[in-house]
Amino acid sequence: MQAAQLQNLLVLVLILGLATAEIVTRRYKDTVHATDNDTKLELFMFLSLLAITQPLAILVTGKLGAWLAPQYKGALADWPWWAMVGMLLVVDDMTQYWWHRASHSALLWPLHRAHHSAQYMSIRVTFRNNFFYYLMMPGLWFAGALLYLGVGGMVYALYIVVKLGVILGAHCAWRWDEPLYRIAALRPFMWVLERTISTPATHWAHHAITNDDGVGHYKGNFGNLLFVWDMIFGSAKITRQYPPQVGLIDDHLFGAERWQHQMFFPVLQSSRAHTALKFGGHIYDPSEYPSP
Repeated sequence: MQAAQLQNLLVLVLILGLATAEIVTRRYKDTVHATDNDTKLELFMFLSLLAITQPLAILVTGKLGAWLAPQYKGALADWPWWAMVGMLLVVDDMTQYWWHRASHSALLWPLHRAHHSAQYMSIRVTFRNNFFYYLMMPGLWFAGALLYLGVGGMVYALYIVVKLGVILGAHCAWRWDEPLYRIAALRPFMWVLERTISTPATHWAHHAITNDDGVGHYKGNFGNLLFVWDMIFGSAKITRQYPPQVGLIDDHLFGAERWQHQMFFPVLQSSRAHTALKFGGHIYDPSEYPSP
């Protein structure tokens, strides 16, 4: 079996396994109350990432490499696996941390807002974003460059499987870390784990609707695979608790933005009151406007 085929098979197993866990534990039925608007956004974003954005990044970086630096094709192919993984963690995962962190600024928030507009947590939220958020993500293009340079094969396939496993698990409606915190013998292990990778507790806090409950931390906990970046760069908050509510305050006040505006801003813009999805709009500040 080729590396790409194994990767796709393992990712499919991950998705089906975590989806089953959400259903069997009744977390999906009890907490995921998605609308047609949510479903369209999540489905079309997943398909566009799979069919357009990722293949485009790999194709373009490959063509540019062949044009500008043909002598470097496969230059890193003889590196040991651990060096390739280290390169991927820095060039892909760390840059994604900084892209994610930058996307919470006023300038880039409209491209990331869709990810936080879901009023539930589930694996279905994982790739919910603006089309241009992924198209402009530096790590995706850097990863394409690494593939051209020879960082590929089984190493890259298994790296992607592990990374997606962590990210899907961090968004999962089934909070897999919750029962582990209650096992005394696992406390040292969990102390290390929650500081190493993203977990439901730390990532749900990032999706919280408010920071006022002492759990929410939507201006931190940006890590995707590694939570280490949050520890290093001072954006970590660990409580081992889960926010009672996720989503965005302005959606509760003014109604949800339409899926097409969330996905295709700035090409399509919202006409909703107090929106970030139009030119001149900005992040809603509840202290600035009276409630409707």
